[in-house]
Amino acid sequence: MANSPQAKKRARQNEARFQVNKARRSRIRTFLRKVEEAIASGDKDAASTALRQAQPELMRGVTKGVLHKNTVARKMSRLSARVKAIG
Repeated sequence: MANSPQAKKRARQNEARFQVNKARRSRIRTFLRKVEEAIASGDKDAASTALRQAQPELMRGVTKGVLHKNTVARKMSRLSARVKAIG
């Protein structure tokens, strides 16, 4: 348990940051789910549109420190390959 004032403040800051990061991760997952659903339906136009909308969200996750840049690069590569394969 935090005893010093500094430790108490850090605990408060960590909780606030946790909530922000949780919301960001949830938002990113929502965009990824939309891409997955469009791929599953076989609609190439919808899938490419959803992918274009998901890209900035993923990159924002990198800049905000929620995701690692290589993780996002891998996800984008795999998703774009799957969208391209629809046809």
